[in-house]
Amino acid sequence: MAAFDDVRVLAFDTFGTVTDWFTGITTAVSNAAPTVDAAAFTRAWRTRYAPIMGRVEAGALPWRGLDDLQTETLHDVATEFGIVIDDATATRLVRAWRTIPGWPDAVPGLARLRERYTICALSNGSVALLTEMARHNHFGWDFIGGSDLWHHYKPARETYCGLATLMECEPSEVMMVATHQSDLDAARGFGLRTAFIERPDEWGGAPKDDSGSPHNDVHARDLIDLAERLDAP
Repeated sequence: MAAFDDVRVLAFDTFGTVTDWFTGITTAVSNAAPTVDAAAFTRAWRTRYAPIMGRVEAGALPWRGLDDLQTETLHDVATEFGIVIDDATATRLVRAWRTIPGWPDAVPGLARLRERYTICALSNGSVALLTEMARHNHFGWDFIGGSDLWHHYKPARETYCGLATLMECEPSEVMMVATHQSDLDAARGFGLRTAFIERPDEWGGAPKDDSGSPHNDVHARDLIDLAERLDAP
């Protein structure tokens, strides 16, 4: 058996791995609040992403969808930057996450990988958000796994193993694909295979660790390189 013949499903992180959130959100912030440093504002907003979801998973906050969490953290960042964002502008900025651009290799890479594997989004966004993102970028997902399906956020077990259950396969038959090693470490802990994707520009030129881990099954430059390494047509 070849190294990956037992893998049936590829599960993809979306924000950063498949899409360029920094470019998309920086543009939206620049248009909505031209007086602030859009790049700094975008990075500050993104850094609040994991901590507030962690509070939900820890039980400190009740379950709330990602748009609600992003709205709260947006207003926190606006206060930090000394500006006030009205409700209409906040809605536009939160919804901008639905139309962030895919990386140039995303569409062709996913198309190649889909020739051999079932490809799924596995993201902390909602099904609606990820569907709009897919339509905007022409991502050809076979299935969209949003956090509202299980009312949990990665790195919770319910997300990774929930996808495996829905796909009627063992966790070891699913490979998590991400540019965030913490995501892959969690997935591996629940029995999934892992593939690290380099995205050195994810934070718009700010430093990012793309070294991955020797524990990953695959380390690839991008999704086209991943297709090569997984022998996709």
